[in-house]
Amino acid sequence: MKWKEKRDLRPRAQQKQAVQGDGTIRRTLSFYKYVHFTDPEAVRRELFTAWGALGCLGRIYVAHEGINAQMSVPKASWAEFERFMKSRVEYQDIPFKLAVEEGSAPAFYKLSIRHKAKIVADGLDDTSFDVTNTGTYLTAAQMNEYIDDPEAIVIDMRNNYESEIGYFKGAITPDVKTFRDELRLVPKKLRVHKNKKIALYCTGGIRCEKASAWLKHSGFTNVRHLKGGIIDYKHQVEASGLANYFKGRNFVFDERMSERIGTEIVSTCHLCRKVKCDTYHDCRAQVCHRLFIGCDTCVKKRHGFCSYRCQTLDRLPSSVKKRFTRLLSTCRRIKGELRKVPLY
Repeated sequence: MKWKEKRDLRPRAQQKQAVQGDGTIRRTLSFYKYVHFTDPEAVRRELFTAWGALGCLGRIYVAHEGINAQMSVPKASWAEFERFMKSRVEYQDIPFKLAVEEGSAPAFYKLSIRHKAKIVADGLDDTSFDVTNTGTYLTAAQMNEYIDDPEAIVIDMRNNYESEIGYFKGAITPDVKTFRDELRLVPKKLRVHKNKKIALYCTGGIRCEKASAWLKHSGFTNVRHLKGGIIDYKHQVEASGLANYFKGRNFVFDERMSERIGTEIVSTCHLCRKVKCDTYHDCRAQVCHRLFIGCDTCVKKRHGFCSYRCQTLDRLPSSVKKRFTRLLSTCRRIKGELRKVPLY
């Protein structure tokens, strides 16, 4: 009998309303593992069936090279979720990174598990270098030592919109829009520091695994990376009473958009360019959906739009907006295909 996936075809607004009103207490977490899956599609189906039965929500990518997950698990199903993970040899040693903040709204509104070519889009040809030759891990205490060391270089391996609202003290934050762009830029930017101590960090650690191997392949001799990323750093400094060297908020890829790590506010409203704030919003315009940082006053004044242009476009007839949205989608897809040039 052919396996059929039971998808939630309700509009997004209905999905959100249903999850927000179901009264379920959930734990938000993320995890990843580079492990070879012979049949990623079979893995995807198994996870969708097992996790769907437990009421799990989230966004999960499965590929031949492993798994990358950001998800929410009902607290009542947590023990069963852990039993399932421990029953599979591929998942037994995966450390979970629990969210620092749950937020007032759920992090996810449906369960999406996709079979992808890679669990992180990096643009690398993995056959051209040793992807297992990664840098050694840094604990939170060791990361603080690197930050305090004037001879060490600390690199943010995230995108510019992530580092805009939060970063480690003294870190280099490249102005890039994608991880692929960062892997192109960082080896060139750090060429003069090739023999220095280098520490990499990202949200949960997955990007640094590949980036550290790429830098070592590119001739860098002393590369390490923060274990568990910014998320685990926050848990470590609180558990050990360490100084918190992270300033601002940590961007996360779910409905929360960010979580508080440091007390400082390091970014400014994109609309008025005056008020210090670090809250991301999704532009209400159907043809846009751009992320922008906005203070309460400006967001209310613009009615949730990122610009007056979007506010005007959103008043157009639905048929016109749909055609314009399709055109933009086609342009973005073409742009994405042009970017798929290996970095070797």
